[in-house]
Amino acid sequence: MTLAPDRPRTTLPTRPPAGDERRRSVSGSRATDVYALVGAGAAALALTWLLFAWLLPFDGAVGFVVVAYALFLGLYALTVSFDEDGPAVVDRLAGAVVRSMGALLITVLVFVVGYTLWEGRRALPHLNFFTEDMKLAGPLEPLSTGGVLHAIAGTLIQILIALVITVPGGLVCAVFLNEVPGRFARFVRTIVEAMTALPSIVAGLFIYATVILTLGMERSGFAAALALSVMMLPIIIRAADVVIRLVPGTLREAAYAMGTSRWRTVWHVVLPTARSGLTTAVILGTARGIGETSPVLLTAGSTAEFNADPLSGPMVSLPLAAFQFVQSPEPAMIARGFGAAATLLVLVLLLFIAARVIGGRGPGRLTRRQEHRRVVASRRDAHRFASRRSATAALGSRPSATAGKEPRSSS
Repeated sequence: MTLAPDRPRTTLPTRPPAGDERRRSVSGSRATDVYALVGAGAAALALTWLLFAWLLPFDGAVGFVVVAYALFLGLYALTVSFDEDGPAVVDRLAGAVVRSMGALLITVLVFVVGYTLWEGRRALPHLNFFTEDMKLAGPLEPLSTGGVLHAIAGTLIQILIALVITVPGGLVCAVFLNEVPGRFARFVRTIVEAMTALPSIVAGLFIYATVILTLGMERSGFAAALALSVMMLPIIIRAADVVIRLVPGTLREAAYAMGTSRWRTVWHVVLPTARSGLTTAVILGTARGIGETSPVLLTAGSTAEFNADPLSGPMVSLPLAAFQFVQSPEPAMIARGFGAAATLLVLVLLLFIAARVIGGRGPGRLTRRQEHRRVVASRRDAHRFASRRSATAALGSRPSATAGKEPRSSS
């Protein structure tokens, strides 16, 4: 008998000792990436300083930053190309551009907020700034007199009325654009997209011409809320339309397969699924309307007194009050203007937080009250099923009515 030739056997790699094992790093950045980034930045600053100070007759901080940034991108791409191929160089360069733009936006935001709070630091510590109006305070009065209570109330009243008008109308229109497609839906979508870039002064002039001049309504907070609604409505419709499009079609098909009507599917499936995105749409519309000045100036007028009636009398808002305060040459009035702007920032932040708390839950998530009601209903069902089982068992153990009786003999 001939023996078969030896076949190669599978061998397992031997593990190195515990002290010699090197763990692989799974982080996205490496030491060489950091060195390339820091080196390119330092070289760009040095070259820009050399150009501006010694070689070229350039001057100005903006030009210095632009030239330094362009040199940084070029040097960073050159440094990365020593170790990586073409696609990797493009990827690193695109990542550097995106991160730098994000850092620039955050820096600008922090600067705007910080500058507003710093300039309004003289007015914000005074309690009367939030509890009094400007009825008894003139331009030469100290900061211990007068405040922006009338502007805070006007902003809240106007934006709440505008939300009551725009949120139902915007959501219904967005649902119509998605659930009832056709020529008319395409026409409405075109109009909405065109109104998205509508200037604020045009919205104010439209309400001023139609509501105040034609219908005879006086300048009031309600007229200003209508002007804000004209500006907020296309933003909410457009954002809600995009969000509702992202709802999977399989959810609608599953609801239709169970025999549900179209509008019941929208109410119980589509809108709850897109709840978080719809909240974002409302936030975008609120951000557009709450900071406008020209529509309020045209439709609500200006006043220094507190007015809580949106249907009668002029009503001022925080943006309009800040605009009027900073026009004064007096330092106290300028401080009140920046204080009103800081108050508006805090107010917008609180409104956004409230919107996120109310409608920021993801699809399928229940509130504590809904979870409690579900638990109570489950316990009730379990108790009912247990009672039914016990009743069935008692009925099965009961002796039959004919048991033990002898059959009757026929005569």
